[in-house]
Amino acid sequence: MDRRTTPATPRVAHISLKGLVEAPRYTEGEARRVAMPLVDLLRAPGGARDRQLLLGEGFTVIDHQDGYAFGFATKDGYCGWLPETAIGEGPKPTHWIATTGTHLYPEPRVQSPEIAALSMGAQVAVITQGAKFTETTQGFIPTPHLLPIGQHHKDPVAVAESFLGTPYLWGGNSRAGIDCSGLAQTALLACGIKAPGDSDLQQSLGHALAEDAALQRGDLLFWKGHIALVVDANRLIHANGHTMSVAYENTESCIARILAADHAPVSHRRRL
Repeated sequence: MDRRTTPATPRVAHISLKGLVEAPRYTEGEARRVAMPLVDLLRAPGGARDRQLLLGEGFTVIDHQDGYAFGFATKDGYCGWLPETAIGEGPKPTHWIATTGTHLYPEPRVQSPEIAALSMGAQVAVITQGAKFTETTQGFIPTPHLLPIGQHHKDPVAVAESFLGTPYLWGGNSRAGIDCSGLAQTALLACGIKAPGDSDLQQSLGHALAEDAALQRGDLLFWKGHIALVVDANRLIHANGHTMSVAYENTESCIARILAADHAPVSHRRRL
C-alpha cells in the first residue's frame, strides 16, 4: 500500500484500516492542528520532506517516536511525521488566508514588526474583524487577506498566477517555495476543489481528454512526476525546475522541451 496514503506504522494503524492492514493495534487517533506558520511533513522521524503543512491545518496523530508525531493531514489524507512541537490543540479555525501571502502582527498597525509570514491556505480563528485588521487568537491579520472557511475563489488558474515568481522548492506548499503539485493543490483547494498532494495522485482528478482535444483554461497536463495548469490556448503555468520558479511557458515549447530533456511525453490530459 502507498505509504503516503496509508495511516499506519509497524506499531499502530488508523481504525479505518481495520480489516485491510494487519497491525498490533488500531486507533482513531488524536485530532490536532499545525501550530507553526509552516512545517515539513517528513517521510520518517528526522527524514526527508514529502510535503509541507500550514498554520491551523488539521492533522490526526496516531503514533509518536523520538519527538515526532505520525499521522495524516485532514485536507488530503497525506501521511507523514511532524515534530511534536509543531502541533497543538488550538481553537477551531474560522477563516483562511486567501491571498498568496500575508503577515501576522502583534497589533493592528502596519508599522508593527511582523510576528510571522503566512501563506495561502493557513487557517486562523478570528476574535473580532475590523475594516483594516482582523484580530485572531495569534495576532492581527489584514482583513482583505482573509475569507471565512467555506468561501472560495472561482478560478484555479488565477490563484496559480498569484504565485508567479515564487521560487521552486521540492515538496513546497507555500509562497516561500512551492513545487508543481503544491501549486496545483493550493490553487484547487483555494477554489473548493479537493486535490491530493502529489502529481501522480492528482492524475485521477476530473476526466480524461483526448490527445487531439483543444485545451482550455484550467485543464491539467501531466508528465511523469510533473503537472501544469493550462492558462489559455498557447500557455501553461507551473512550478518547474527549468526556471526554478512558478512561471508561464508556451505549451508546445514546454512539451517539446520536456520530451527532449527527459524523453517524457505528456502522460495525461485532464479536465475538471
